[in-house]
Amino acid sequence: MKVFVTGVNGQLGHDVMNELYRRGYEGIGSDLAPSRVSGTADGAAGSAQAGGFDAGKMSYVSMDITDRGSVLATIEKIRPDVVVHCAAWTAVDAAEQEENRDKVHAINAEGTRNVAEAVKAVDAKMVYLSTDYVFDGQGTAPWEPDCTDFSPLNVYGQSKLDGELAVRSILDKYFIVRIAWVFGLNGKNFIRTMINVGKTHDSVRVVNDQVGTPTYTFDLARLLVDMIETEKYGYYHATNAEAEPGGYISWYDFCLEFYRQYGLKTKVIPVTTQEYGLSLAARPMNSRLDKSKLERAGFKPLPVWKDAVARYLREADL
Repeated sequence: MKVFVTGVNGQLGHDVMNELYRRGYEGIGSDLAPSRVSGTADGAAGSAQAGGFDAGKMSYVSMDITDRGSVLATIEKIRPDVVVHCAAWTAVDAAEQEENRDKVHAINAEGTRNVAEAVKAVDAKMVYLSTDYVFDGQGTAPWEPDCTDFSPLNVYGQSKLDGELAVRSILDKYFIVRIAWVFGLNGKNFIRTMINVGKTHDSVRVVNDQVGTPTYTFDLARLLVDMIETEKYGYYHATNAEAEPGGYISWYDFCLEFYRQYGLKTKVIPVTTQEYGLSLAARPMNSRLDKSKLERAGFKPLPVWKDAVARYLREADL
């Protein structure tokens, strides 16, 4: 199986390439340019070889997903069996700034449409990574993967929803996988940021009224490769499992746990989103995602989030 992965120097794209390598599949990674690193657009660029991949099995091509002609030509030349589309603008607050809005739409919506059209042209499968931000985050019930009550609260969420709708309208062979609170070894994330802050502060303020579960990209990459080995297409939710049934957590709970595991004594002060007051973008209060469809489809769910944190901390250079 030949797999083309966009955004390979981001947290998820990097781990997908590693998982493909572990299973002996041919992976072709892409991003903007081998020498550029970016935390907002296209998931950061870089060569696949920089991640320790075998050049005989893994290769890298530069591709701008907003350039439709380049996307069509690149994917036509490679003719993959599957495209895993990890590239995205992910800076949620920066997306709200007027000067960035067109770029966010170009990457997350039109860029995804370009990829889907190219996938259609070579009759491949596609995986599109989306987000709980396509919903309004109201209530307390977990969001079902096939729910269509879309109502994004911010520019980022709308752009990711537009990407979803493009994939669904163009393709039949697709997996749309929604995730939340992502962390991985290859990039910036909440754990890394808060541990760095905790080392230099006696206390930190963390919101306690936004509720969900995190997603470790190492675990997610395994699931995504499991998926592309099948034809069980459709919408799925995939975050790490709760420690107990219904045991969703807040960002405050999350921070308490990884501080405890890391050994930081920094005081964590719970605050409401309103009290925190530093975000430009509106955030969903309810990021609970129902993941039961995974098991019904025969997929192995992601492990419990506390275990994922422990494994991340063992590997991360923090």
